Amino acid sequence: MATTSGVLQILSAPSPMCPHVEWAVGGALGAPVSFDWQPQPAERSAYRAEFAWRGPVGTATRLTSALKRWPRLRFEVTEAATAASEAERYSFTPSLGVFHATMGLHGDILVPEDRLRHALISHRGDDRGLRAALDDLLGAAWDAELDVFRQAADGEPLRWLTEVG
Repeated sequence: MATTSGVLQILSAPSPMCPHVEWAVGGALGAPVSFDWQPQPAERSAYRAEFAWRGPVGTATRLTSALKRWPRLRFEVTEAATAASEAERYSFTPSLGVFHATMGLHGDILVPEDRLRHALISHRGDDRGLRAALDDLLGAAWDAELDVFRQAADGEPLRWLTEVG
């Protein structure tokens, strides 16, 4: 089985939930984990953490499945491409649920041709409908909700993913 790496970003977790999140992630990874929790300035009494992981292809899916059941949790998981798999990104918010996308070499979302064709056919002559369908395919609603949580607190460095694959 191919091995890959990725990053889990807990963008917002209420304080009492933090140990439970570590337990769920450890269960998905098969080993205990400990996060360096930092205050999340975008939400009162919430914390954020980032965790780089290494594991078999599909680990991002397992992490997402383990975390999506927790109320008030916001997170993103990325998984790097391998010779046998494409890069992936999962985003989660309590109000929107899970967004999944395949990512290209530079972090762009790749939309399958059949989904683009479906959007074009379904919204022929309806520019607003087509724009909304394309926004859905690109996860615009997730980005809009998560952007405020993605911002680092004053003085905290932002980590930019510069290498995929």
